[in-house]
Amino acid sequence: MLLQQLSGAAVLTAIAPQGLLALSGSSQKALSKTAATGWRGGMPVFRSSTQTEGGRRFHLTGNRALQLQVGMDGRHGVYEESHGQRWLTYAADTGTGEAELQFADGSVLRSGGAAGDLVLTPTGVTQAMTSRGITLQREIICPEGDVPWLLIRVNLQLADDAAAQSIGYRELWQLRPRPLGTFEPEAKRDARAAAITYITQVNGTVVSAFEDRGDADKAFGPEAPVMLEALHPRAIAGFTAAAQPELQISEKIRLRPGVPVTRWYRCGYLSEPLASPAKFYHNNIAALTARLPGVGCPALPWVQWEMPWHAGALSGGANRDAVLGGHTLNQGSTYAFMAGGNAAARDTLQHALPLIYSEPDLALSVFKNICAWGSPDGDLPYALQANKQPMLGLFRPSDQNLWALWFAAEYALVTGDLNAFSLPQQYHPTHNAKPVSLKEHLRRQYQFFVNHVGRGARGHVRILNADWNDFAIEASGADHKAMIESGSSVLNSAMAAWVLPVFAALLDKLQEPVLAAEVRSQAESLRLLVAEAWNGRWFDRAYAPDGAAVGRDDCWLEVQPWAILCGAATTGQAGALLDYIDTHHRANSPFGARLIWPLRDNPRRGMGIHGGVWYSVNMTLIWAAAKYRPALARDGLQRMSLYHHRELQPDVWEGTVSGPDAWNAPESKRPGRTWDAPWMTMQDFPVGNMHSHSAPLLSYLRLLGVAPQSDGSMQGQPAIAGHFRSQNFQYKSKR
Repeated sequence: MLLQQLSGAAVLTAIAPQGLLALSGSSQKALSKTAATGWRGGMPVFRSSTQTEGGRRFHLTGNRALQLQVGMDGRHGVYEESHGQRWLTYAADTGTGEAELQFADGSVLRSGGAAGDLVLTPTGVTQAMTSRGITLQREIICPEGDVPWLLIRVNLQLADDAAAQSIGYRELWQLRPRPLGTFEPEAKRDARAAAITYITQVNGTVVSAFEDRGDADKAFGPEAPVMLEALHPRAIAGFTAAAQPELQISEKIRLRPGVPVTRWYRCGYLSEPLASPAKFYHNNIAALTARLPGVGCPALPWVQWEMPWHAGALSGGANRDAVLGGHTLNQGSTYAFMAGGNAAARDTLQHALPLIYSEPDLALSVFKNICAWGSPDGDLPYALQANKQPMLGLFRPSDQNLWALWFAAEYALVTGDLNAFSLPQQYHPTHNAKPVSLKEHLRRQYQFFVNHVGRGARGHVRILNADWNDFAIEASGADHKAMIESGSSVLNSAMAAWVLPVFAALLDKLQEPVLAAEVRSQAESLRLLVAEAWNGRWFDRAYAPDGAAVGRDDCWLEVQPWAILCGAATTGQAGALLDYIDTHHRANSPFGARLIWPLRDNPRRGMGIHGGVWYSVNMTLIWAAAKYRPALARDGLQRMSLYHHRELQPDVWEGTVSGPDAWNAPESKRPGRTWDAPWMTMQDFPVGNMHSHSAPLLSYLRLLGVAPQSDGSMQGQPAIAGHFRSQNFQYKSKR
């Protein structure tokens, strides 16, 4: 059995450098909001008491078809986006998915809000509680693969010294549909959700609810048939008489002292019958255990728990895409679950990169899905709206294609799968274009980058209205319209100077020597331009149309690692630059390097783009530092880890098992939390962002020395001794 009987709420377990440390009594009070980590049945497990203070705390887990929002109060929600971004049952302030025990005297105990322990695994949650001598252990898992339902295992056991008794058990799932129109006011979402009603029916031990939207918006796909099913006879299925009913399964169970009773249920989209839930469950656990990578590093012992957790969280963020094909890997958090957007294409590709090393089939599926966002001229939109239509009017970044070329090259290097590039791949249906090979997609994306993004001031890559930094132009102080027209980004020049030679090595393998030579020529010209951007202390960030430098008075971090990685920085410059970053950007900043230094006087000082600590930028810093300052690189990974967050901020939920995309610097009004802005607030949904999982995992691989090289190899400069082993990739480094 994966999860052993829990010992009750009095003990928490936390990672310590010397191993596992049990804490109880007064220590528990200090860690009342903190999850713990350890191994159970060969899997990484986080554990958290449900006795938390303040508001609801939650975590997102999932499989390749849906996500379960796990509430630390025992109430949950279900989200999926096969046809559009939507909650099947919205967690809101209360959540659903509860169990209820009914005692002979008429009293009841509900799992929601009840005392007990929750144990989080990479794909599920187990809650345990004891009352009147009866122990209830209820596990909810998102099964492996494209399975659009949850499997629920319930164990009931009466204490050995108790008298036999009968109890009632009920499984309760309230339907709260909520399609997420992108950036819609909550009132409009409320109205759309309220318009959805259900036609409900009972067939044996299954209660099914079929959506009826009437004349409501059909932009979120076909009307969803949702089920709650007891996977054993004698249970009674039912529902409440409401437009949006609560689905219920009820049963009388006779308990004898010391004799466990197990029941199985499932909830989600109506599906084919499941003959043997117990066999399915054990096969599922075996598949999950085999799927997660094995990791070890003597210098950083916590990685053996945390890196498999990150790998599981990344694949748990995927959703099968019934519109564009393959799987989408939304970065989640506020962007998805609050704003209703799938942004940006670059982020999805970042999150899929580490999956190349553990689940290459899913990584490729995500990559093909991103290509299906695009148009036949090679353009990739910034994002998708909740209804899967391209988002064209918000940002027009100039780096999207680079991430796609990078992903393709790294995928081919790790897997050796060149056949994938000859298979047909569609464009977004709005273009009504014929599919072409994936290789042709990449050719057109490269040509779009060269011919349409093009070059701007001083010959660098045009910035358009954004590069990686969505608000780079606003922060630069330069004229907005002029910058879009002919301003340039040293960041994108430096990134391209690294990406293009790696992509050229793939083109060689795809028998495209002429194009490969052109790509290398572009890369070399950009590398030389980046080298000229050295201003004596760091590399300039951008150039205004008149050639004036942006980033002479302050050091913008995002460009610096790429200048090192692409070879534009000399050895002396790289060392001096990393020393400057260590002394300034990283000084007294416990979770990583600030985005800019010195910080400017600003109401949002130390937050977001105004000096916050970004996972994706700290990842490239760790990678660049591995060769020249390995101690800094190792410390950088330590600072971004969940382990480190739990040690430093035990009373802050975000950072415990997941996190946002950026942390506030010590100088901010809310240090150690995450950003807020007038247009959007990450603090509304500060967990479930895939950067908090992809950046540590990719950083670890880079520290091992696993990185694409311009000569087509994968051997980089290791900064640590350690290993990474999965079903498709094994690597061990020595230092």
